[in-house]
Amino acid sequence: MTITRRAALKLSITAFLGGLATRSRAQDMAGTKVIVIGAGFAGLAAAKQVQEQGADAIIFEAGSYIGGRVRTDRSLGAPFELGAGWIHGPSRQNPTQQLANLVNARTYVTDDDNFDVFDPQGNALSDAQYERLDELYEYLEEILFYPVRSGQQSVEEVLTRIDPDIVNDPLGRWMLSAYFEFSIGAGIGDISAANGFESSSFDGADVILTEGYDSIIAPLAAGLDIRLNTSVSKIWYDDDGVEVDGEPADYVVCTVPLGVLKSGKITFDPPLPRELRDAIGEIGFGSVTKIAIKFPEPFWDTGTQYFGMMTEPKGRWNYWLNYRTFSDENILLGLSVGDYAPFADRMSKAAMTEDALDVLRSVWGDKVGVPTAVLTTHWSQDPHFLGAYSYPQAGGLIAQFRAFEKPVSNRVLFAGEHTEFDHLGTTHGALLSGRRAADAILKF
Repeated sequence: MTITRRAALKLSITAFLGGLATRSRAQDMAGTKVIVIGAGFAGLAAAKQVQEQGADAIIFEAGSYIGGRVRTDRSLGAPFELGAGWIHGPSRQNPTQQLANLVNARTYVTDDDNFDVFDPQGNALSDAQYERLDELYEYLEEILFYPVRSGQQSVEEVLTRIDPDIVNDPLGRWMLSAYFEFSIGAGIGDISAANGFESSSFDGADVILTEGYDSIIAPLAAGLDIRLNTSVSKIWYDDDGVEVDGEPADYVVCTVPLGVLKSGKITFDPPLPRELRDAIGEIGFGSVTKIAIKFPEPFWDTGTQYFGMMTEPKGRWNYWLNYRTFSDENILLGLSVGDYAPFADRMSKAAMTEDALDVLRSVWGDKVGVPTAVLTTHWSQDPHFLGAYSYPQAGGLIAQFRAFEKPVSNRVLFAGEHTEFDHLGTTHGALLSGRRAADAILKF
């Protein structure tokens, strides 16, 4: 039998989703209706898998596009990722990498060791300072990556107790912000010292998708009933079924971001179990702010992957990605993290641009020209998200993340990066959570 390209892709998707049940099992799911709330990676994966088993799957998406926190803008001439920017640990076991492989997506390994850092006066670090940077990182690993701290304290509290010089030293402040606050998505005063570094990761150096992260969405979304611009306000459920804003179904998979759950925009009737309500309230949900600035000509070393700036306040545009290492566009992508990220999110585009340019001028002075185009993100201000990704908050418990794994009344299921502690804050975590929710439905 000749296998067409479309058929081959369908077979690949089947394998990607973890293997389908037998034909009889698929027939058993006929007549089962599943409503999925949210068309991000978790929602798409859940809907795709139950539909492949014969169920009737419908996705309600509040926004005007699919992908959730995966969104690509190409107006600068090269893809700008408003949300997810890297595949973290792109090994064969990583489901996001598997999805990228399905569409033969081009990737580029970003070199974390290829960077220049500048002190508060805009001077490049000396060799001795770079050596100290390495030593400091190893020292912080010893303090933070091993269970020798109080479960209730924040990273900042532990460091202040053990070695207060670190949080006051410009080099230490920059490393804590550019490395840890960026990767976890919150300020060191909020991150749990006990749980902030306990999640897992796949092997492999991080990669970007040079043709855009959204290029890998199509196989997941193909053939699904996705209803855009459809917000949800109420989920009613009992042991016999569910209703989502009056629409009846057998099951509902809620994949809305944690920020939306925290806001109370969706009412559950009856209220969710206390364990889940506590988890929603106590798991952290932070933000990372991005600005992409395009210039007529580069004024920076085009061969350097990253630039670090020891700025104040801490987290203010302190890490920059150089697009010239993987594209022909003269673009610098700046990041604001930690406590400064939500502050930057509230800025207008014009104010944010001037704020970021001021940081660039602190290093390159008058060489910084007038931008030809600028793009910005404001995740904490977006009503459909209210933040970027989850993190273990000081005083919280890993068990609170695990609470989302348990179906409610065998009818209401949760998925999303905030429900997958081992891989929280990642697209592969979202995919894995969507699979988990679908598998649970198939076992009922």
